[in-house]
Order: sequence, then structure tokens, then C-alpha cells
Amino acid sequence: MNFTLNEDQSALQSLANQIFQGQVTDEFLLEHDRSGQSFNSELWSLLAEQGILGLAIPESCGGSDLGFFELTLLLQEQGRSVAPVPLLSNLVMAGLPVAAFGSDDQKRQYLTPLASGQHQLSAAVAELGMADAVQTQVLASTQGEGWVLNGEKHAVPYGQEASAILVPVIDEDNRCSVFIVDTDAPGVDLQAQRTMLGDSQSRLLLNNVSVDRSKLLGEIGDGEHILSWIELRANTALCAIQLGVTEEALRRTAEYTCERTQFGRAIGSFQAVGMRAADAFIDIEAIRSTLWQAAWRLSEGLQADAEVRAAKYWACIGGHRVVHTSQHLHGGIGSDLEYPIHRFYLWAKNTEMSFGATALQLGKLGQLLALDDSIGASWLAVS
Repeated sequence: MNFTLNEDQSALQSLANQIFQGQVTDEFLLEHDRSGQSFNSELWSLLAEQGILGLAIPESCGGSDLGFFELTLLLQEQGRSVAPVPLLSNLVMAGLPVAAFGSDDQKRQYLTPLASGQHQLSAAVAELGMADAVQTQVLASTQGEGWVLNGEKHAVPYGQEASAILVPVIDEDNRCSVFIVDTDAPGVDLQAQRTMLGDSQSRLLLNNVSVDRSKLLGEIGDGEHILSWIELRANTALCAIQLGVTEEALRRTAEYTCERTQFGRAIGSFQAVGMRAADAFIDIEAIRSTLWQAAWRLSEGLQADAEVRAAKYWACIGGHRVVHTSQHLHGGIGSDLEYPIHRFYLWAKNTEMSFGATALQLGKLGQLLALDDSIGASWLAVS
């Protein structure tokens, strides 16, 4: 593993940092929260103008044709500024699988307007991190040379803003496939849902929605592979966001504790405060190292199931501890819902719960270790 950024990656990270830090101030975020909007359209347009939305989109579709590792650098900077734009749902959950599994016509139809910021995409895959008891299904029945879709999906990120949504379905032969469903198609209904973060989610209802082969992503029966592929990258992308969130939360906390005085001294000089901040720093470094290992392996096309589970575990448990410490060390003002540090707490908790929290990640990691002893042996050798 070589975590040294090359010239293009450094330039990308610098550009993203410049855009987010220049635009997304605390005043900007407070105004956005009070507006009730799900995302900031002006910032979205600026990202499109600077070519950010086309990072991992093929050059033939107006993108830069960079890789997944570059996307994690972008998402880290988004997390650092908690910028209210739907990068995860568009670029990772929907854009990446269309680029990887889509036909040339699908790429031109859906990725070209995504890169230019004209249209948005989403994916109805949030249930990958939910318990089986609350998961819903969309059933596909054959009709001539096409299919008819019926069912529902919950927690579709920015579903009402999207022009198309990736939807996993089960057919009569119990095969899982993924279709690209246009949201303006007859029989598609999207009902608004809101999260504690204030972002937009939707309940997707499909009632006799007709699709033909041009809307099939990959081949019939490829659904399980595509969903697993998406889950690994979405969880790793969430780890990148969490790294940015926790880094900035701790930076602000360190700054605050150096300015806030009690008993004639800055509270940062108290041993208990310093120890909690040091523990938070260690958690952030654990998030960082496990994230880059997972992101690097995925970008190199290597097996990364266990590495992704380990990274998401640290993003969950470490992220929770960091933002809890940050809010606690701010004292009473940290509980103010409109004070900036509280926003980082909300982002960290939302990231933690998305696509499975600590227990789910540990359970899946345990399954991987039970099936392959070499995974644990290789980790012991490294440590």
C-alpha cells in the first residue's frame, strides 16, 4: 500500500477543499438549515462547473474517468465541511455502478447529464444495512419482452430530486436483478421522508411499472453481485466522509478548549480534557488507516470485503466517540442545535447508521473470518 497522493490526486483534494471551505461557512450552513431545502443547488452547480461531478465518469460521457480512490478524497473534504450536496447517492451509489455495469447507451443517457449537473441519480439500496424484518421487495414479472415491476423501497436518498433510480428486483425464478427506473415513468410514486440530518429521502412505490431490456443494469441475475459491489464502495465512501467529519470536529474542539477558560486557565490545559482529546485523535487515525487500506484495495481491484468491514467498524465506533467527545468538551453550548459542533454530531451519527452500524459490521466480519482463516492470519502477521 502506498498512501502518498500523486499530483492529480493532490490537485483534486486541494480543489475540493478550496470549493467547500470557500463556500460552506457556518453562516451558509445555518441559512441552509433554516431554508428547509434538501441540498444547495448553487453549490451543486458550482461542483458541476469545476468538473467535480464527473470525477469517476468516463471521458466519453463528459467526465474525467478517475477512480474510486479519488472519490474518497472528494468525500473526505465534503465531510470536513459537512457540505449539503448529494455526492454519495449520485456519484457512488448510482454513478459508479452505471459506469461499471451499464451499457454504452445507459452511460450516455444517465452519466452525461449527471456530470454536467443537469440530472441526478439515486439507488434504492439502503436496506442493505437494515434487518431482514424491515426489508421490502420489488417483484418483477415478465410481460412480452419486458417486465412489470411492483413493490416498494424505503429511504431512497434524494429520490424526489433524481431523474432515475437503481432498483433491485426479484423475478419469478427468484433471481435478483437491478433495473434503472425513470422517476417520471407511469406508476412511479415517490413520497417524501426526512431524516434527523434534514436531508431528503423517499419511499419509492412502483405500481405496474413497465421496463424493457434497455433499463436492465448488467444481465438478468446479476443483482446480488451488483448490490455487493455497491455496498462495499458505499460503506468505504461513508468512512471517507466520517474521516472528514471527525477531523474537523476535533480541530474545532481543540481550538475551543484553548480559548475557553475556567479557574483562570484554558480548559485544554486540564489533564482530563487533554486525555479525552488524545483518545479522539487515536480514533481518527484508526479511521484513517483502515479507510485508506479499504479504498486502495477497491481501487486496485483487489478483494476487500474484510478490509471494508473493519474500516466501517472504526468509522462507526470511533466516529461516535470522537463527536461525543467534541460535543461534551464544548459544554452546554454543544447542546445548542444551531451551534456548529452539533451539526458534526448529526453527520457522524447518520454516517454511522447508514449501510449498517457497528454490530452489523462486526457480524459480517466474523462471518468472513469463520469462512477464511487466512484473513485473520494475515492481519496477525501484519500487526
